[in-house]
Amino acid sequence: MESDWKKFREMVPQLRERYLADRNARIAAMLANPQKSETERFWEAMEEMEKEVKVLQQCLDGHSRSKMWLYVLAMIRAGMLRKEDMEGFSEERQKEAAYAFTERKG
Repeated sequence: MESDWKKFREMVPQLRERYLADRNARIAAMLANPQKSETERFWEAMEEMEKEVKVLQQCLDGHSRSKMWLYVLAMIRAGMLRKEDMEGFSEERQKEAAYAFTERKG
């Protein structure tokens, strides 16, 4: 539906920023871990950032109306999109997302 596509496009920047705020805090905690050496902190944070690059590319690169649902699923799997974020989408999309959220837990 066109309204779902518009809603999705509007919310992506906020989803990205919320997700990155959480991930940046985790990475900052890794860099501040007093129980590890500077080298261990660096490489641990670097490894985490490399993982996050892949998640961000999977969830944020190349959105199109025809593939929107694939991006929604990727965002759900990554924890970027939450159940409450689906409010305002069509009933059909909300039902599909409800199923995806139950699959994520399992």
